[in-house]
Amino acid sequence: QVQLVESGGGLVQAGGSLRLSCVASGSAFSSNAMGWYRQAPGKQRELVAVMASGGSTNYAISVKGRFTISRDNAKNTMYLQMNSPIPEDTAVYYCNLNRGPLGGNYWGKGTLVTVSS
Repeated sequence: QVQLVESGGGLVQAGGSLRLSCVASGSAFSSNAMGWYRQAPGKQRELVAVMASGGSTNYAISVKGRFTISRDNAKNTMYLQMNSPIPEDTAVYYCNLNRGPLGGNYWGKGTLVTVSS
C-alpha cells in the first residue's frame, strides 16, 4: 500500500548543503510518523531525525543543529536539509514511514550521500 522514494543524494563538499526528499504514497500521510535513517559501511542503521504526525521532531546528537527534517503533507513529501555536512555523514540515507503495529513500517530503497573533504 505504501511506497517511499528518496531522491537528492549525491556528492557534496564538506561545508556545503544538500536536501533529500522522500515522496510517499498513501491517503493518510499526515497521520504517520516519518523519519530519516542512515547506514554507513560497516555500521548499523541509525536514526538521523524523526517527525511525529503532530510535528514534533527529534534528532541524533551528531546532526542536531546541522540537519533539519520537515514535511509537506499536501505533497506527501518529507525532506532532510543537510547543512554543513562532514565526511562522517557519508551513508545511505533511508526514508521511513511508521503506520503503527497494525499499519506497518515502511522503508525506501535509500539514496547515497557522499561527503568529501
